[in-house]
Amino acid sequence: MTAVQTGLDRIASDDSDAVRLIRGRKVGLLGHAASVDSELRAASAVLAAAGAQVSALFGPEHGFAGAAQDMVGVGSTVAQLPIYSLYGDAPEDLSPRPEWLDGLDVIVIDLQDIGSRHYTYVWTAALMLKAAASAGLEVVVLDRPNPLGGVRVEGAPQRDGYLSFVGLYPIAVRHGLTIAELLSWVVNRENMPRDALRVVPMRGWQRSMTWSQTGLPWVMPSPNMPTCDTVVVYPGGCLVEGTKLSEGRGTTRPFEIWGGPNLDMASLLALDLHGATLRPIEFTPTFQKHAGQSCRGVQVHVTDAWVFRPYEAYQRMLAAVLRSEPIEARWRTETYEFVSDRPTIDLLTGGPEFRTAVDEGAPLDDGLGSEARGAAQFDDERRASWLYEK
Repeated sequence: MTAVQTGLDRIASDDSDAVRLIRGRKVGLLGHAASVDSELRAASAVLAAAGAQVSALFGPEHGFAGAAQDMVGVGSTVAQLPIYSLYGDAPEDLSPRPEWLDGLDVIVIDLQDIGSRHYTYVWTAALMLKAAASAGLEVVVLDRPNPLGGVRVEGAPQRDGYLSFVGLYPIAVRHGLTIAELLSWVVNRENMPRDALRVVPMRGWQRSMTWSQTGLPWVMPSPNMPTCDTVVVYPGGCLVEGTKLSEGRGTTRPFEIWGGPNLDMASLLALDLHGATLRPIEFTPTFQKHAGQSCRGVQVHVTDAWVFRPYEAYQRMLAAVLRSEPIEARWRTETYEFVSDRPTIDLLTGGPEFRTAVDEGAPLDDGLGSEARGAAQFDDERRASWLYEK
């Protein structure tokens, strides 16, 4: 037996407190490729074996099978079961249509989140929660570990006007909550009835745990999240998406590897980052930004995940290299997650301060201090939603 039992594992083990929530009921399952138990059995099969009538499947960004790349619309299909996509080509595609919920008794959410505001699965879950409440459906969330742990918090919540699908609610970038805790936070914020959300909590999980300490197998929750090393850097590595540099998509180590053609590396390699070593590297992305072009950059090797602060580290790295680039070569300008009237980097950082500091050559310390204060405030706020103590 693994050190940690997920909510799905509890159903697989015929835990009566968990199984009673789904047995004999018509279930709509919001899941993806990582929705498996500790024996790697698919959630749909586990639920069916426990006596649920699995009647519909719902997939987040990347699809129920987890095969699509980022920001690629996924269509709905009908095979043995209808598979409804909750990620399409327009904002209205992010919520389930009312008719998709007809005939269901309960929505079961089993999604492996990675603990970063930018990762969209929690926002799909939040929109499903609200839609189900409007339809009078109960929602059951099967909890899973936050692979970044539940102690550290980084990055201030977004300013007004900077909410988006990479941050639907104002929370810290590295939020330190499990998916069930975050949905409980949404219930509190929206003043929803307490019984709108039922939780099957984990057993054995502690907030200080690393993923390896859980004993659970790592299954990629999305195509560019291949390992737990990727997870550790992602709260900062995702910021590279807001630039014209490659964030390493199209390589085997996305977000750890990043850079661009003809990049001036001197200022970057001069940085002293706590908990990480930068190794200069040349790489050629096979798709997305700079596909087929030779790029210069770094691979971020995390040497101490407890000390490493990915959000701050990537801000310092990006500032170091972008200031040597012309302004027109710095920032991504295309529509990003359905938003076209805000720079992508502002959506990712939650405001214009970082971009402005880079463009004006201002020190980052004031902004990072403000980020730390905002994170501390959210750290206090989030504790009311904790399901697990330290």
